[in-house]
Amino acid sequence: MKYVDEFREPEKAEALRCQIIKLSHQLEKPIKIMEVCGGHTHSIFKYGIEEILPEAIELIHGPGCPVCVMPKGRLDDAIAISQNHNVILATFGDTMRVPGSKTSLLQAKAQGADIRMVYSPLDSLQIAKDNPNKEIVFFALGFETTAPSTAFTIVQAAAEKIHNFSMFCNHVLVIPALQALLNNPDLQLDGFVGPGHVSMVIGTNPYEFISQQYHKPIVISGFEPLDILQSVWMLLQQLVENRCQVENQYNRLVQKAGNQVAINAMSKVFIVRENFDWRGLGDIPFSGLKIHPEYAKFDAELKFTIPNRKVADHKACQCGEILKGVLKPWQCKVFGTACTPETPIGTCMVSSEGACAAYYKYGRFSNFANKKLDEQQIVTLTP
Repeated sequence: MKYVDEFREPEKAEALRCQIIKLSHQLEKPIKIMEVCGGHTHSIFKYGIEEILPEAIELIHGPGCPVCVMPKGRLDDAIAISQNHNVILATFGDTMRVPGSKTSLLQAKAQGADIRMVYSPLDSLQIAKDNPNKEIVFFALGFETTAPSTAFTIVQAAAEKIHNFSMFCNHVLVIPALQALLNNPDLQLDGFVGPGHVSMVIGTNPYEFISQQYHKPIVISGFEPLDILQSVWMLLQQLVENRCQVENQYNRLVQKAGNQVAINAMSKVFIVRENFDWRGLGDIPFSGLKIHPEYAKFDAELKFTIPNRKVADHKACQCGEILKGVLKPWQCKVFGTACTPETPIGTCMVSSEGACAAYYKYGRFSNFANKKLDEQQIVTLTP
């Protein structure tokens, strides 16, 4: 299969692994690398990548899962909107089972709210066209990856003069989150595997502050096993050569200046919030998007009354520490016992990009509670 099998060849993976081991022997201390994107986390565990890396290299799982960083208060706001008379709330499937302070969207649906799963914002716009006597609200969330599709949908709704449609906007920005992590004294990182999907939109230029201000290397990576292994190898080369640069391994899709059409759409439809609350990271200045006043009639926060309260996480859940990279999922007290995909306590176990879900799904967490596998293990790259 073209463009898939080529990035999963065991021989090439073994060659990269050997080069990574050689470079690791030149390092003076153990190295901590954070993969920012939840998609990378799942690839790492699906293909057993961390298990074949030398013991001196530790991969830290970052806050790049958009559902995982959604605070309970915003979930409660979405549920409150869905309980308005005559409202149909549409959202992505990942958000349906995320627990709010008292219930989830799925439970609210079971109790009578009209909540529907869609695959894109345009699906929710079609629901508005099909139900002119209902108010349709799309629960929009995600990083810059999904924000352009939300922006284009609002532009289309305005062009078609669809007045029974609005967005509950919860889009967040990756750069302020990375800056918050770098300012955290409890987290010592040596480099980043940068998010591929976000970078397809924003490009590589916005990451320059990481190398220039914080003197950390970052490599934008694709999602196949060879992509990730090559990105680790590129990071180690920078560390060995005492360089700090923004490098682009995913250059088959990511351009330096990003996707200008998508960027222009976001600039037209959104403005940056002064603050936005992130699960596990708290309030991060200028890290969230809200709908531009020009499109205020499509802003659900202005159309409906919402609680707008901050809600603390469950005391037993340690999603916050996991999202910040301070803990691994298997170190959480309730992981795999009280908290499972069937009975999730935190968001990291619910989302398809959550670190806890990755550990649980692929059953590899026990390997990290014990000694790492031998460096001479044969690479199979079998999911």
